[in-house]
Amino acid sequence: MARPDPRALDPARYPFQCPVPPRFGDLDVNMHLNNVALAGILEDARVRFHHASGYHAAIAGVSSMVVSLAMEFIGQAFYPAALDVHGGIARIGRTSYEVQQLIAQDKRPVVLARSVMVTVAEGRAVPLPAAFLAGADRWMLRG
Repeated sequence: MARPDPRALDPARYPFQCPVPPRFGDLDVNMHLNNVALAGILEDARVRFHHASGYHAAIAGVSSMVVSLAMEFIGQAFYPAALDVHGGIARIGRTSYEVQQLIAQDKRPVVLARSVMVTVAEGRAVPLPAAFLAGADRWMLRG
């Protein structure tokens, strides 16, 4: 696996950040945070990002789904230090957009993830809501 672009590991590029405390139950037998638990933390932070960015409010009347998720585990995370989950929009299309997320712990990168979200109505992809697009520039990755 190729190393991630160092720019993707820079928390300053991300317009969104939220701390997430790990739970003791998130540990694996090696006392590291389990990869499945880290995926759940990314999911929770992605929903928080959707609320903060206005995407959640803008999709009223339609739904949204993850159609692609890629995660790169680039470090280990431990209990009990909080995880800092950073997020931003990497790309916007007509019916979809890509969220990039970085999990860091004690300023060390742990996970880099990309999720493609599609807006859906009646089983079909529909254009991203204008209300979301109007404010999306604020939530784009920087630099």
